[in-house]
Amino acid sequence: MLALAREFLPRIRRDEPMSRHTSWHVGGPAEIYFTPVDRADLAAFLKSVPAEVPVCWVGLGSNLLVRDGGVTGVVISTHGTLDRLERAGSDMVYGEAGVPCARIARQCIKWGLGPAEFFAGIPGTLGGALAMNAGAFGGETWRHVIEVETIDRCGREHRRPASEYQVSYRHVEPPVAEEWFLAARLRFEAQEGEDAERSQERQRRLDELLERRKATQPIGEWSCGSVFTNPPGDHAARLIEAAGLKGLAVGDASVSQKHANFIVNHGAATAADVECLIGRVQDEVQRAHGVRLHPEVRILGRAAQERR
Repeated sequence: MLALAREFLPRIRRDEPMSRHTSWHVGGPAEIYFTPVDRADLAAFLKSVPAEVPVCWVGLGSNLLVRDGGVTGVVISTHGTLDRLERAGSDMVYGEAGVPCARIARQCIKWGLGPAEFFAGIPGTLGGALAMNAGAFGGETWRHVIEVETIDRCGREHRRPASEYQVSYRHVEPPVAEEWFLAARLRFEAQEGEDAERSQERQRRLDELLERRKATQPIGEWSCGSVFTNPPGDHAARLIEAAGLKGLAVGDASVSQKHANFIVNHGAATAADVECLIGRVQDEVQRAHGVRLHPEVRILGRAAQERR
């Protein structure tokens, strides 16, 4: 067991089931699960973690599959902390990593900034959206990023312009390893002449997008959002459905009947069930269409038989 300073013990959980912190509701225990109270607390904690101990981060756990054997090392949670969101100028927003993306969408409408409605379709936090260039409804996170704030293993904070990152579809390559996002400055367009009527219209548009999402995706069921990235010129959901895979099941996990790019845990699935189903879908789509789908969900941890 990793020994840590007594000052951190009230905010540490040992052998914390990650099934409590992922939207799939699966996953074995994290050796150390830490929730900081603020940035100073986070910096002090990172300084205390030995260099050889792995560190990973979780927000709302909506793009994460933790294997049943759990996670060695430290998991840091931003959920309920790092939650500042404020207007930083006429066309700028400052948000910390723990801010839910849906909150950004709602607040930008109130501020008369846009287009930010796409953030409402991202079921995670800004930190996760920055890490994978998350998008929805035709929008993408990094189109709006001007600058990010990061923290390294020594607890030092850095400011980096967006130009230092190599960004592509659902992928972000950082300039330095083991620096994690704390916050970002995002630029939108100020909606000139914004009045109550126009603001209400934008809110109606957001409501329509959310209704469309509810009608076409298994909202309310245990899933991670989209499982696979879209291949160039096509959609993963179309390929999966055309291969006849809606409803395909492994254990208590199945491909959603509502949206083929979603895998649903019906209540008793294990992470192994979900991961096996991901592989089955990849194999069947490749056999049917000659296309290898790539997961956009992050998979980490050990299989159950590897647990020590």
